Amino acid sequence: MNILLTGGTGLIGQALCKRWLEQGHRLWVWSRSPHEVPKRCGSAVTGVGELSALDQIPLDAVVNLAGAPIADRPWTKSRRLLLWNSRVKLTEQLVTWLSTKEHKPNVLISGSAVGWYGNGGERELNEGDAPITNDFASQLCIAWEESAVVAEQLGIRVALVRTGLVLAPHGGFLQRLKPLFALGLGGRQGNGRQWMPWIHIDDQIALIDFLLRQTDVAGPYNACAPHPERNADFAKAYARSLGRPAFLPVPALALKVGLGELSGLILGGQKAQPSRLLAAGFTFRFDTLDAALADLRNA
Repeated sequence: MNILLTGGTGLIGQALCKRWLEQGHRLWVWSRSPHEVPKRCGSAVTGVGELSALDQIPLDAVVNLAGAPIADRPWTKSRRLLLWNSRVKLTEQLVTWLSTKEHKPNVLISGSAVGWYGNGGERELNEGDAPITNDFASQLCIAWEESAVVAEQLGIRVALVRTGLVLAPHGGFLQRLKPLFALGLGGRQGNGRQWMPWIHIDDQIALIDFLLRQTDVAGPYNACAPHPERNADFAKAYARSLGRPAFLPVPALALKVGLGELSGLILGGQKAQPSRLLAAGFTFRFDTLDAALADLRNA
């Protein structure tokens, strides 16, 4: 296949490039630094700075994962604009360009997040459920998905990947936690009862590959393991995997003061279920947190 990726130099994008190069696909990555793409994604991957460079390439699939990190700094006005433009505006630009291509791809797999639902509390969330709250993260994900779904009007199959917390041996969510937890300074955040939908990086890559190959799947898919964990239990499990205790909680007030509205991502959560993936026949390799953390510890 000829595959175009946005966000290809990120954690998930790099792993996808590795898998798809091994499978013999031809890959292009749309990037602001196209010269860096071969070094980060593989020497056989071509970086492009402008989509027009691919006008004459007959693409089979587009995988849209671009987006500035959402949880690494408070949501100031300028940060909100960056988060919006790097997801919604970029996707709009991508779909507009696809509309001009004579040979359109068969499928667009577009990123999203379980934050689409907002803070779900104790409610079990499946893909057919409506958003629970209307915070900024939810608004961002809703607009991101809506901008991608426009591609259906072009005759392109669109699959939306609502990703949870991606667990990887290097980078991602655990990279931010490890320094404190390795010192025995980790613990629950807030009251620790909020649900954390997580997924092992290998399952994340496998499910995107699955959505690429299954020609009859479309719409939203919760990309998270079948057994989410409460924040306090996640903290204990991760500390245990490092051979450390987890007894230093972070008070909710401290998070609210330090992070502002961003703290809602940490103090809220989603008890999300991958119902549509399971119904489509996808099998998770890591469906329990202990198994996932044990694998990552040995990676």
